[in-house]
Amino acid sequence: MEAPLFTNDAIVFGILMISLGFVFYTESQTSGFWHKFYKIVPGLFMAYFIPAIFTTLGVISPEWETTNAAGEVVKNKSQLYYVSSRFLLPAALVLMTLSIDLKAIFNLGSKALIMFFTGTIGIVIGGPIAILLISTVSPETVGGADFDAVWRGLSTLAGSWIGGGANQTAMLEIYKYNPAKYGGMVFVDIVVANIWMAIILIGIGKKDKIDKWLKADTSAIEDLKERVSSFTQGVRRNPTLTDFIIMLAIAFGTVGFGHFAAGYLSEIFAAITASMESQTWRNIFSFLGSGFFWLISISTIVAILLSFTKAKNYEGAGASKIGSIFIYVLVATIGMKMDLTLIFDNVGLIAIGLVWMAIHAGLLILVAKLIRAPYFFLAVGSQANVGGAASAPIVAQAFHPSLATVGVLLAVFGYAIGTVGAILCTILMEIASKV
Repeated sequence: MEAPLFTNDAIVFGILMISLGFVFYTESQTSGFWHKFYKIVPGLFMAYFIPAIFTTLGVISPEWETTNAAGEVVKNKSQLYYVSSRFLLPAALVLMTLSIDLKAIFNLGSKALIMFFTGTIGIVIGGPIAILLISTVSPETVGGADFDAVWRGLSTLAGSWIGGGANQTAMLEIYKYNPAKYGGMVFVDIVVANIWMAIILIGIGKKDKIDKWLKADTSAIEDLKERVSSFTQGVRRNPTLTDFIIMLAIAFGTVGFGHFAAGYLSEIFAAITASMESQTWRNIFSFLGSGFFWLISISTIVAILLSFTKAKNYEGAGASKIGSIFIYVLVATIGMKMDLTLIFDNVGLIAIGLVWMAIHAGLLILVAKLIRAPYFFLAVGSQANVGGAASAPIVAQAFHPSLATVGVLLAVFGYAIGTVGAILCTILMEIASKV
């Protein structure tokens, strides 16, 4: 938590953009070391990993502490991730959804939902199995009594990894885990989820080989990509300044409306859920009080509606490319949150998290192999659970910009079932911790 070398967000943003520039420049090389390097490691992973290196070295940091003149400890925080996730992410979703082909999306079939629910089941059963396995090696790691019980803390991970931040907070409220120790669970969430996301990003670079091994039928995905590419070619034009301004107006105008409507809707639904007599029902529907949930949902809905208008023709002027720029900035800010040295700070809890995630991954791979699901469904189904609306679109658009909406729709669904799934997982973890 010490102050990094650079604390000014303007400087940090410059460093992140230089990192992205370096990645794109080296990835564009057609021969030599970098050409061979990016055949193994995808550029999207490097856009995530380089900022993580800077954070690990203490050059930049998402959070840090300072001491003021009165000797008081002051907590400081970079606003770059907040700006990227609340402004750039919804804007990117709008721009990449303008040219969406809903019919082709629906033609993707049931495998997307099957893999999503497989990911959910993997989290539900992964927690208790991880506790049982780790308890055979280190019983104290999964111990604790009353409100210090580790299973209570792990309940917040279940909420986060099935739904999102709102579900995580709901689980903290339900099981009353010791707030003084809650930071350790947040730390495990960040480390393990980011390690898994890094693995998924690396896998994208090998997607053809993985799909061949899975014997996957990728025809529906290829058809969607072909439809979008054909449409883009048909409306392609050299963009003018007016085109760029109008595209940004559509994107950020929608984001502005999203924030406006989300503010009211989150308050309304928060009041409705608070008035429910049953504490259980209040916690289940707590995600409806999340402004971020409504922001992403509203932005996506507006973008889908715009796709039925002439606004979709702005894809020919590069709408999805601008959206991809915003996504890459978000990826860099996510990477900035990862300090690689933290992996060794709490080995016990990290071990639980890694085993838990391995079970989630293993089940996804098994089911994908059985139903011959493409790696795209595996990756997005997992991130719609573990990463939520902030990272599922990142992974989806890495396959093709037209697929970003699939990630969003599944992630929003994850919010809806997050608390219920996490409660079931926690019941099993409590039983496992007492075996």
